[in-house]
Amino acid sequence: MKKTEKYLYNRNIDKNSNFAMWMAFPGVYSFSMSSLGYLWMFKTIDSFADINIERICLDTEKTVYNISDIKLFGFSFSFDTDFLTIFAMLEKYNVPLKAKDREKFPLVFAGGPVVTANPEPYKDFFDFFIIGDGEDINLQVVTLCKENQDKPKKEILQMLSGIEGVYVPEYPKTINKLTQKLNECIYTPILSEEAFFKNTFIIEMARGCFNRCGFCLASYLNLPLRCVPYNELIKTIDLGLEHTNKIALLGAQISAHPQFHDVCKYIYDKIKNGEKIEMSVSSLRVDAVTDDVIKTLTAAGQKNSTLAIEAGSERLRKVINKNLTEEQIFKAVKIAKNNRLKGLKFYGMIGLPTESQVDLDATVELARKLKKENKGFDISFGFSSFVPKPHTPFQWCGRENTKSLEEKSNFLKKELHKLGITTHISSIKWDYWQAVLSRGDASLNDFVLEVYKQGGKLGAFKTAAKKFNINTDYFAYENYSFDKQLPWDFIRVQPGKEFLIKENKRLLSIT
Repeated sequence: MKKTEKYLYNRNIDKNSNFAMWMAFPGVYSFSMSSLGYLWMFKTIDSFADINIERICLDTEKTVYNISDIKLFGFSFSFDTDFLTIFAMLEKYNVPLKAKDREKFPLVFAGGPVVTANPEPYKDFFDFFIIGDGEDINLQVVTLCKENQDKPKKEILQMLSGIEGVYVPEYPKTINKLTQKLNECIYTPILSEEAFFKNTFIIEMARGCFNRCGFCLASYLNLPLRCVPYNELIKTIDLGLEHTNKIALLGAQISAHPQFHDVCKYIYDKIKNGEKIEMSVSSLRVDAVTDDVIKTLTAAGQKNSTLAIEAGSERLRKVINKNLTEEQIFKAVKIAKNNRLKGLKFYGMIGLPTESQVDLDATVELARKLKKENKGFDISFGFSSFVPKPHTPFQWCGRENTKSLEEKSNFLKKELHKLGITTHISSIKWDYWQAVLSRGDASLNDFVLEVYKQGGKLGAFKTAAKKFNINTDYFAYENYSFDKQLPWDFIRVQPGKEFLIKENKRLLSIT
């Protein structure tokens, strides 16, 4: 615990317990303190009177407990390359990286979107995984481990494998992804001046997204869309404002909340009554940009916002199930400008299935018209390249080759630069390796270990692939047949595979 931390719940710090665990964040402290899911998991377990739990991060210098005291070592796994930091943290505490070499060490587990989607490239390194929403299952898992801490590791793992939503590689079975009801509001339980978002109270308004873009893991992995009841939201906002004036509303599609506008009005009225509130939101859907929403954002000090349009042409937006018209986009910009927002950043994607030069030209033309019609308003663009993700309709679609994508990237940079538009495009080469990891199978376990040993840079991925003779192009580029057994098929996610196949066919037939 740092002096700058402020707990928003009553802690029992004098626990009489012989069970200690670490909850690890694979990154630096400042990022951990802005990670809502990580902090909430810590809070729920910390509320147990007989569990000693400590947070550790990549830059943790001193711990309360020694590794010899730790019985359970849990990791948040949110990004594909988190394995590099996880391995570094295990080595820092002299914990063998592979589970088979850890008989007298703590049980090591992971949860989060990466391993919920596809844990197979990492199965050798963890004793078990939590698949899906972990709010309730974490408590069940920790309780079981505590009550059976003196039993052999193998016996504990066998018991864990009987819990719904827990995947133990040693005892493989079909797993149903856990889906949590959002009856209560998940919020930042610990404020910190050293957080990346300093002293910011983050509130989860909704989980999931009903738009179901064909490429979007965040949408499909979190279906169905669940919204926190309005009264719970208001109660939580008031709690946060007792401790800080900075709040952030979080969710893949917060504007889909049936009372999103009521929440905005509640905050706007408080500001108008003299309360100094700074508020930010995760990116807005274009057709949710209204006068009341933008008025609230600007009154709360937000100067810029982001709109995810994904593709420049209307045809390609239909292919990915992002059914936005150009008229809607221009209307959103007009509303933002009229209500004193300073600028908007548009997020797009290159290399989407069926994309052609015509679609790229449409992106440039859209940018040109936006710039021309909104002089003095800051228009910028950000792009990533398409990465096929498990449990989505586009999981069978191979990615375009790196050379072609880099040509597209250079084209957009050049043309948008001519228009005076700032553009940021993610690394095509890094996105390639993300695709390999996303669609990888158990054959990648020694590969990811070698990547880590070689330093984790781009060259390390190539070296590791060559050493183990792995055709990484297959995972990244191959268009899979619908009858192919996919590495993650043992994880049951709703809607199921048959729906995804139908949706794939429907979307890719759009001309």
